[in-house]
Amino acid sequence: MAIREKVFNTIIRCFKRHGAETIDTPVFELKETLTGKYGEDSKLIYDLKDQGGELLSLRYDLTVPFARYLAMNKITNIKRYHIAKVYRRDNPAMTRGRYREFYQCDFDIAGQYDAMIPDAECLKIVHEILNELDLGDFRIKVNDRRILDGMFAVCGVPDDKFRTICSTVDKLDKMSWEDVKKEMVNEKGLSEEAADQIGEYVSMQGGMDLAERLLQDHKMSQSKQACAGLSDIKLLFKYLQLFHVTDKVVFDLSLARGLDYYTGVIYEAVLTQAEESVSVGSVAGGGRYDGLVGMFDPKGRRVPCVGVSIGIERIFSIMEQKASPQKVRTTEVQIMVASAQKNLLEERLQLISELWNAGIKAELMYKKNPKLLSQLQYCEEAGIPLVAILGEQELKDGVVKLRVVATREEVDISRADLISEIKRRTEA
Repeated sequence: MAIREKVFNTIIRCFKRHGAETIDTPVFELKETLTGKYGEDSKLIYDLKDQGGELLSLRYDLTVPFARYLAMNKITNIKRYHIAKVYRRDNPAMTRGRYREFYQCDFDIAGQYDAMIPDAECLKIVHEILNELDLGDFRIKVNDRRILDGMFAVCGVPDDKFRTICSTVDKLDKMSWEDVKKEMVNEKGLSEEAADQIGEYVSMQGGMDLAERLLQDHKMSQSKQACAGLSDIKLLFKYLQLFHVTDKVVFDLSLARGLDYYTGVIYEAVLTQAEESVSVGSVAGGGRYDGLVGMFDPKGRRVPCVGVSIGIERIFSIMEQKASPQKVRTTEVQIMVASAQKNLLEERLQLISELWNAGIKAELMYKKNPKLLSQLQYCEEAGIPLVAILGEQELKDGVVKLRVVATREEVDISRADLISEIKRRTEA
């Protein structure tokens, strides 16, 4: 939890730097709110037991509840972040940071704005967070739903197979092209020829140059949809250059993201120097979903949205494997109030109360007559930097012996100056 708190603070600082406010929604939603939004992953939704009344399910992500919230409250533009737990009936893999209950950290921009400006900011946010968390080298893959759909169309995929073929393409980061092709042909009933044509495209990656090349491609250019997507990718790269993040961004035609609600740009961040011990897959993902809010609005009013989700659990599992337990303090105590002789409990209680009232994080041993040695040992184990030692002589002289745990140096400080001295030494 100590490591998590640090990560959350970094992420929230970034979200606030970009001007976001925060919201909260219930942990359960109406079952119908979640149905039909997640494609093949819908089987992973936890349904609550039918107890009469409405049928409810635990939320699967924070995006669908956000869209429901916008529609219900007739909000047409907002920039919000939401950090909360979501639930999936998945097979947990602890080391990879995959759980059935886990945190998501989402940042979304809702509203009618000019093309690719909010989208570029979302990618900038991913870049800032991954840089600041210092997880090692990473890549942000970018693609567009319209480019994928256009590609499927010109490769001869029937309309009704787009989504299911899309979720197969989405497995390319986990499976070889041979296995993906097999699934397309044998399980999804796609023709071999269509699959081979898809294979040619999904192996392509590049930058703005690739978008320009595909706009000239004799097949791709036949799809209006694909051309619109490609022009937007070009514009996106132009803005990303101004944000100085193109060093990490790659336009990758194999990126599909399995969720049904994406309508435009999609992206995913992966760590590239995945140390053998820590294989975690993607650490952030998101995209544009212009139709989702309309699904919840009785009049079908559309609110265009783009957002990003930081895969916080995966980041935690990397940080936890990197951190050595002895270095991570789990409390923030600045000083221990100790006594050198017997019968000083009341004096210790008086002093610690003064410290607490002054806002100092302090602790004492819950014994009438603790041994000095055991009090000092406790400080070393818990990483408490200072000890205030009371003894008969100190009380007579109106001072406290302040001991620095690390160096073992001791100085007498007058009671009047103690609080400012503790602050000076610990709040640097």
